[in-house]
Amino acid sequence: MSIYRGRFAGRAAIVTGGASGLGRATARRLIAEGARVSLWDLDGDMLGESQEATGAEHFVAVDVADPAAVAAAASQSQAALGRVDILVTSAGITGATAPVHEYPLESWRRVIDVNLNGIFYCCREIVPLMLANGYGRIVNVASVAGKEGNPNASAYSASKAGVIGFTKSLGKELATKGVLVNCITPATFESPILDQLPPSQVEYMRSRIPMGRLGEAQESAALVCWLVSDECSFSTAATFDTSGGRTTY
Repeated sequence: MSIYRGRFAGRAAIVTGGASGLGRATARRLIAEGARVSLWDLDGDMLGESQEATGAEHFVAVDVADPAAVAAAASQSQAALGRVDILVTSAGITGATAPVHEYPLESWRRVIDVNLNGIFYCCREIVPLMLANGYGRIVNVASVAGKEGNPNASAYSASKAGVIGFTKSLGKELATKGVLVNCITPATFESPILDQLPPSQVEYMRSRIPMGRLGEAQESAALVCWLVSDECSFSTAATFDTSGGRTTY
């Protein structure tokens, strides 16, 4: 049970990647603290399970890499919730594990489409809804890989570096509009996304964390929930780590 019950009373949120992992953990906490939530994810079957597990009011099966689908989902969530105050873009994929000269072209395109273009499409649709209300909080989920790069994960690393740059740009654009935009850069944490990686890659990433363990989704969810709360009032266009000591800047 959260110690901040009621912190998000009257707020409405969209959480992408809400079927599992960090998206589900964030949605669960937002709802426990009073928010109404619409879950977005590509996995329609898992969305129903996540709605039951979190108590989310609404969900949409959507591929965030499809701009038309994102526009339709935004309209559906706006209609269901009546407003959108919070956007957490947690949807993401890892892509292939391979050196650059062997990296599959289709995997490269898909990772960039989901991890980077998808965040652009989501923000492009949701920001006008926030501007109309003069209030908004956006948290984009990047990665420590976007700061440091992981070998054999060039598409993932590049996409997450792009998320950081995009967040800084959008945050500066909206700095005087009541809409704050930040991103988080977690190190590897326990999540179904790890199933997309070979064990050797997961162990490499674990070995780089000074605390000697993977993170937990709820640890990053706690940070996300501060960033989308009214308590966060003087931070925008910024990057926040949950890395177990891995990141150095």
